[in-house]
Amino acid sequence: MTSSPDRFSMEAGPDLEDESPHRPSRYIEDRFTRRIQMRVPSRNNPKLQAVMDWANGNDELYAAWIAANVNAIERLGMTDHGPVHVKIVTNIAVRLMRLLVDGGVEPSVATHYGLEPDDAEVVVALGALLHDVGMSIHRIDHEEYSLFIARDLLRTLPAELYPPRVAHILRSEVLHAIIGHRSGGQPLTVEAGVVRVADALDMAKGRSRIPFEAGSVSIHSVSAAAVERVILEEGQEKPVCISIEINNSAGIFQLDQLLRKKLSGSGLEPYLEFKAFLKGDEEKRLFREFTL
Repeated sequence: MTSSPDRFSMEAGPDLEDESPHRPSRYIEDRFTRRIQMRVPSRNNPKLQAVMDWANGNDELYAAWIAANVNAIERLGMTDHGPVHVKIVTNIAVRLMRLLVDGGVEPSVATHYGLEPDDAEVVVALGALLHDVGMSIHRIDHEEYSLFIARDLLRTLPAELYPPRVAHILRSEVLHAIIGHRSGGQPLTVEAGVVRVADALDMAKGRSRIPFEAGSVSIHSVSAAAVERVILEEGQEKPVCISIEINNSAGIFQLDQLLRKKLSGSGLEPYLEFKAFLKGDEEKRLFREFTL
């Protein structure tokens, strides 16, 4: 099952989980067999559609996502950093960028280079697609490693997409968005702030699916399992309202410790309002035993 091209994939629902390798094969070709297609609603943005087509046809990029997830999940027991995570973050980033623009926020590529909101969508989409490719080398300093991998991959984008001068500027903007998502990163652009926050907003229970189902019980896996949905919509007092639906109070950790850190210094603080609410009348039991 694949996601509809007319809607955003905001969390790991059936459309993503059905494509995700719950029991990954040890063979490279088998890992490619269940290849996940990257899709976001292009909304009359042919440049964005061209970027998604490029991503879906790039074996080297997909191999980097596979290798990143092998390091993250199979070797370190961490949460998902592979194609499912990438697809969700890309959808959140583009959705968030559009809501900001619709709310009157000017993208930095428009402010400083006279480019269009469509070009800002290209920057955030590429930043999201490439932000974790450095995990294919190592978790430590993966944001820095992502820079030189992404630089080489970005040079394979269709030449007709942008003239050389513009292409170089946009590559710089994408690389800035990638490095800005690290812990303590200081985004200097709206687009980089969007990628940083979008990465943190992949907090729904699907993010912890593989390590949690494998028996990894930690505050990170339990709190991620407590988050049911992340909803982005037009805000009442600010341009964007982000609602977090949780099934257990443990989900507050995702907001208070993880999301708060990514939001701080993102530059998007004036534009986002947040609310969390408990699904149903009772909290869901997430585990029965925890030992040190």
